[in-house]
Amino acid sequence: MTIALSRNRDYRLLWVGQALSEAGSSASTIALPLLVLALTDSAPAFGLVLGAGAAAQLVAGLPAGALVDRWNRRAVLLGAEVVQALAVGFLAAALWWGFATVFQVALVVVVLGVCRALSEPAEEAALPAVVPESQLSDAVAMNAARGYVGQLSGTALGGVLFGLGRWLPFAVEAVAHVATFLALLFVRIPRRERERAPVTRVHREVWEGLRWVWGQPVVRVVAVCAVGLNLFFQTFYLLMIAIAERRGVDSGQIGVMAAMLGAGGVLGALVAPRLHRALRPHTSIVGVFWAITALVPLALVVEPGYQTGALFAAAAFLAPTANTTITTYQLLLTPDGLRGRLSGVMGVTLGTAAVAAPAVAGVLVGLLPPAQAVLACAAGIALLTLFATLNPTLRAFAHREPAE
Repeated sequence: MTIALSRNRDYRLLWVGQALSEAGSSASTIALPLLVLALTDSAPAFGLVLGAGAAAQLVAGLPAGALVDRWNRRAVLLGAEVVQALAVGFLAAALWWGFATVFQVALVVVVLGVCRALSEPAEEAALPAVVPESQLSDAVAMNAARGYVGQLSGTALGGVLFGLGRWLPFAVEAVAHVATFLALLFVRIPRRERERAPVTRVHREVWEGLRWVWGQPVVRVVAVCAVGLNLFFQTFYLLMIAIAERRGVDSGQIGVMAAMLGAGGVLGALVAPRLHRALRPHTSIVGVFWAITALVPLALVVEPGYQTGALFAAAAFLAPTANTTITTYQLLLTPDGLRGRLSGVMGVTLGTAAVAAPAVAGVLVGLLPPAQAVLACAAGIALLTLFATLNPTLRAFAHREPAE
């Protein structure tokens, strides 16, 4: 008899713990560009600082995936929370005492990026050991909801806290990571024989993971589409935050605007399991592209602030369904000993967009009028939408059924 996800103790603890961590991270994520702008008054500088964290995650991603396939995945999750708590706690103290610099901010961002490179594949690879295959798609959808809940609560809170004191969002994140550590202490993840193997020839295992991903046509095409969409949408997202700040929108409203992306994602995640079962994989994937293609140009006719937040929410609604379809397929397709490397490779692939997006947004804010910058993002998304819609590999993509 299969236990419902809501009664699965280990999954509940994992979900709650990671929700706290993500909420804390979101609180500082919205505060970081505001902090860098306050310290430097330079839009390109905030793009470079945020890009540093994504770059660190990108560089560490491939070896991190290989190490996750060797190490105890629970221990990796616990260690990442400890290091993140110390890093943001240091930044909060530096801001409190008034000696924080842009270099220190960048250093903390890099440390957080390396921790994410380890913790994200560790959690994703451990998920099939915590829930049965028949519930995997529901668990993936609930994890997507968790991410959006964390963004919704943390981002809104981060903007308000930053207005009260620059150090507050980072202090809250440090406390959240401590709470996550305590929750993860009680999660039981079965040990694997691979954990006892010595760490040798990691580069060969990284190459093995790359060959595995490249040999899967659906995974390969999805990665290309995801990189492009993430690049243009994240650029658009950061662009609208910078435009709102330059037009004098207060930090609290900017926080709510950014958090509305999470509200749309939460609503989408609630219906994602049903849509995942009802829609063809191709339909669930291209639906996100078409929705964002239609919504981004509307930023030209709405005011920065709450109206832009409504666009963010609408754009995020179908994303959890596509994520559920893709992630469930990948986890069921991939052997357990390769799941960390799969997640690492995909994280690095998507990380290229995360590295480029802040820098691109900063350049667009500095060089182009707001309308032209938005249109540049809209044009890129439209081209990707046509590619995803017409691609024969995606059109032939079928669900991979889980074992009962």
